[in-house]
Amino acid sequence: MKYQIFGDKLPIVTLQFEAGESIYTQSGGMTWMTDNFTMETNMKGGLMKGLGRMLSGESLFMATYTAKASGAELTIASSFPGEILPLELNGTQQWISQKSAFLCATPGVNLSTFVTKARAGFFGGEGFILQKLDGAGIVFLEIDGTVVEKNLRQGERLKVDTGNVAAFESTIKYDVETIKGFTNVLFGGEGLFLSVLEGPGKVYLQSINVSGFAARLLPYLPHRD
Repeated sequence: MKYQIFGDKLPIVTLQFEAGESIYTQSGGMTWMTDNFTMETNMKGGLMKGLGRMLSGESLFMATYTAKASGAELTIASSFPGEILPLELNGTQQWISQKSAFLCATPGVNLSTFVTKARAGFFGGEGFILQKLDGAGIVFLEIDGTVVEKNLRQGERLKVDTGNVAAFESTIKYDVETIKGFTNVLFGGEGLFLSVLEGPGKVYLQSINVSGFAARLLPYLPHRD
């Protein structure tokens, strides 16, 4: 399978298949395709896995598209201004991503839920349930805004504003800490908590915090008195 990512702030990914190759995405995720595909929609893994995906921001049903001939093309678009990040999984890696980051993947990639520690879940800005990706193949993630890659050494720590953590390897320790100082908490504009990522491993950060972005738009949206 070959792919090409197009676009600037509202990107799309076009995938070109050999006969028999497949991709799966959430129901309704396909944007356009040639007419030489078969489509199968199911809960992929059963009811419990489907419900788990819903908690992590995806749909209950997944659609699998399989090419009937070489050269078949299928395009999937991002749903928010940002970037599309491809990740190659080799069968031994595990990645943790933010809610709703999953765009599509080859069948060898498993999408499931990841439950954070209680403290990180309450205060980390993403809730208890994140997305876990493992298996072998390629997966495409939606990143909000601009993506920045960081490689953390053993014991190296990175403090990130809540909501700006896009994805990280499972070797990364994820926690939260309280911002110290009454004045900092009251007037610092950063909230009460920061996400703390500790190496070793790779981290992808995103420039947009969706919750903060939505809060900025709220005053401009029409509302009823």
